[in-house]
Amino acid sequence: MSEEASDAGRFLDLVAAAQDRDAGLTSIQAGLLVAAELEVASDSRSFARALGIAHALVLRELNALAERDDTLEIVKRDPRTMRAFYRLAKS
Repeated sequence: MSEEASDAGRFLDLVAAAQDRDAGLTSIQAGLLVAAELEVASDSRSFARALGIAHALVLRELNALAERDDTLEIVKRDPRTMRAFYRLAKS
């Protein structure tokens, strides 16, 4: 198995574990949390590109997650590109 496939498998395992801990998370929301935790993506556009999904869908899920609880916060928005930068909320 290639390293890239192994990394993808690990990421998906962490997403599944996040959803097991919180059944209210969508798979994209869980992915956003894992990406922030692993520091593999800190903005909506990079996350969307990495997973090959529409940026608008990521923005919708990111906004819903940021409003839902205090685990993730949006720290900056780029009005020109609609990109939202996020991080795990400080405890």
